[in-house]
Amino acid sequence: MLATRRSAVSLLVSSLLSLVVVAPALAAGPAAAPDALTDKLNAYIGCLNRLSGRAFDSRERYFSWAAKTGPTGKERIIYGTYTIYDTKDCRAAVEKANALEPHEAELEAAASAYADAVGKLEPLLKETDDYYTQENYKDDKMAKGKALHPRLVAAWDAFANADRKLRSGVETIKDRQSTEKLAEIERSEGRKARYQVEATMIDAKRVVRAVNADKPDLAALTTAVADYEKTVAANEPFTEGERNMKIGSMFQSNAKTLLVTAKQLMRRLRDNTPYSSGEKMMLSNAGSGWMVNGSPPRLLRDYNQLVDAYNRGPAM
Repeated sequence: MLATRRSAVSLLVSSLLSLVVVAPALAAGPAAAPDALTDKLNAYIGCLNRLSGRAFDSRERYFSWAAKTGPTGKERIIYGTYTIYDTKDCRAAVEKANALEPHEAELEAAASAYADAVGKLEPLLKETDDYYTQENYKDDKMAKGKALHPRLVAAWDAFANADRKLRSGVETIKDRQSTEKLAEIERSEGRKARYQVEATMIDAKRVVRAVNADKPDLAALTTAVADYEKTVAANEPFTEGERNMKIGSMFQSNAKTLLVTAKQLMRRLRDNTPYSSGEKMMLSNAGSGWMVNGSPPRLLRDYNQLVDAYNRGPAM
């Protein structure tokens, strides 16, 4: 049933959302502080976007074959886990960003905790990967695999908690900046191409958040999808015309793709449509859930592609 998949898939969305890179302040003058805050946030966002997805994928891969209580050595298939990228650059970026003003004590503490947690996870995953890749469990009857299990669980739990706190802190400030930026664009340019792009990203995030709640709120999702649909439709007059007033076709295409998936997911929740056995299989396998139409992993994939289009420069 759909309800049985909801919490697990919702966690996946929470874990792997890409974050929009913060654009520089729009106005000059005393805006030196906002520029520094932008640099600070982008350093944290860089860590999250580079490391979090892989870290959560490693956990998902491990538990795709290992029981919650740990491996026994009697498993039919043993995949091991994934390693993650080098974390030294993230730690250096966090230290540099934390030194920038304006200081945000709670956010900076969350960033340091994230860098520490992911830094501890990196060598542990390397050790685990070596053990399973070399099939050493065939020599010690899974003794080390059993010993590694509680260490892995503790490291992943600590990382997930650090990721959640840093992501929440970044998003709180970004939400404020996005609202201020949209208002400034409307004051200076009116509701033209740049306004529409920013409004699209704000409304797209609302859709994803409605799905990502512990208990998805169908009414909130329905409203968010309806608002997002109106914004995407309002983009159309700006997809043609002068270059400096144009929304790029790739950005609009990704925005529409996300809308289709959001509607499919909304209908699935509304109609209580269960996943087929084949869909359940894809949802349970790391990296294949996005192939299921109207699923949270598909929504996640489409949203992240929209974020990529935005970060490349959507208004051309």
